[in-house]
Amino acid sequence: MRLGVLDVGSNTVHLLVVDAHPGARPLPAHSHKAELRLAQLLDDDGAIHPEGVDRLVAVVHEALQAAEDKGVEELLPFATSAVRDAGNADDVLTRVREETGVELQVLSGGEEARLTFLAARRWFGWSAGKLLVIDIGGGSLEIAYGMDEEPDATASLPLGAGRLTAARLPGDPPGPDDVRALRRHVRTEIARTVGEFSRFGAPDHVVATSKTFRQLARIAGAPGSAEGLYVQRELKRESLEGWVPRLAAMTAAERAELPGVSEARAGQLVAGALVAEGAMDLFGVERLEVCPWALREGVILRRLDHMGQG
Repeated sequence: MRLGVLDVGSNTVHLLVVDAHPGARPLPAHSHKAELRLAQLLDDDGAIHPEGVDRLVAVVHEALQAAEDKGVEELLPFATSAVRDAGNADDVLTRVREETGVELQVLSGGEEARLTFLAARRWFGWSAGKLLVIDIGGGSLEIAYGMDEEPDATASLPLGAGRLTAARLPGDPPGPDDVRALRRHVRTEIARTVGEFSRFGAPDHVVATSKTFRQLARIAGAPGSAEGLYVQRELKRESLEGWVPRLAAMTAAERAELPGVSEARAGQLVAGALVAEGAMDLFGVERLEVCPWALREGVILRRLDHMGQG
């Protein structure tokens, strides 16, 4: 059957259409994206601006039309931290439902971490052993660890690249004092969670998902997207540590000239790099592998599992 996943994230609203059935890997058929940056469209009270809500409703309408055009039989719509943490979340969800008919399921941070972990586990298989999965989104950082398809430990922290950029890095390029302050903040927040994971022992394989990690790996020398999904892409901490000060010294326009860095994400790459560096350092990770599957694929896989169970 043809499934559509509508992901209302902190940076983008992304419709992914796949052909799927239980027991088979989902095959991508169509992708429709709109850059919305909800995490950066907040007022002083943490509510999404009215124009941001208007734009969200319009983008959901566009995604519904794309889903209809591509013959989607079932739509799986969900929202993550930008809507979850908004001061007017209930009003936003109500408007989307009343004006588009779409009932967005708001995922908790723990659910995000578990579904992303499921996607990584299915991608790498049981032979990968104990997995540590790190995902940097626009609004939050998710971490998960475990041996099975359900992680033994998860954490969700408000350390998304878009959120941190809007709140703590106002300059272009950001000021050195702001960068240092953000570095301290990121490491303090991550350090509070390390003990929850270290009691399970060292992972056998460390995996990263998200656009932020893909871009960081690419500028550090990993193969580009043109080489396909199945080429191994890794990021070494030593390389990342060398790039962080260089990225911080660049303007967003200069970062957008780097290989694999999109203009839309260039402005938040410094914050993302600081989170990635902090996570790798505090968890003692020397290298990690970038997984092409993440939250959207996890949602699809969970739905297929339920279908397979009747």
